[in-house]
Amino acid sequence: MKFEHLIEINNFDDPRADLLNREQLWFGLLLRAKEPTLFIPHMDACEITEESENVIKRVLDFGKFKVRDKVEFVPMQKLLFHIPAQGEIIESRLEISIDEPFPGRFFVRFIYEDSAIDEGPEAMYNDFRRSAYKETDIDSIRIIRQFAAQGLLDGPATANNRPVLS
Repeated sequence: MKFEHLIEINNFDDPRADLLNREQLWFGLLLRAKEPTLFIPHMDACEITEESENVIKRVLDFGKFKVRDKVEFVPMQKLLFHIPAQGEIIESRLEISIDEPFPGRFFVRFIYEDSAIDEGPEAMYNDFRRSAYKETDIDSIRIIRQFAAQGLLDGPATANNRPVLS
């Protein structure tokens, strides 16, 4: 299955819309990788097991099961999530990138890929997954906007200024 969608960030045609700069958007997306429990309510915990300049390895705790993954990133541009096959989980990838068709007009592109068959009974399940992915991504952008409005994305998050949902 492959699923791709865009979310518009800065709509210059809507004067009521809060505009985000690239740094706020990037720090929000990076926060989604480093502190996913702020974005995924049914996740119990996330342990970062290894971190280098442009790679983090994590264990995502969903109570009954744990998922190991790796996130690579190109600063200010994109994040690449790789979940290797483990247990009943098939290998999958997610790429989140910032598109800027002209200065200040940002979109976030989400590309999900896995080896799930997209026909027969599996097709209905994949439709459900696509819908869930899109809703999670829309919620993530909403949370990023909330953190930006609170001034919490004007620099990288640290232990002292970790955003908290209010």
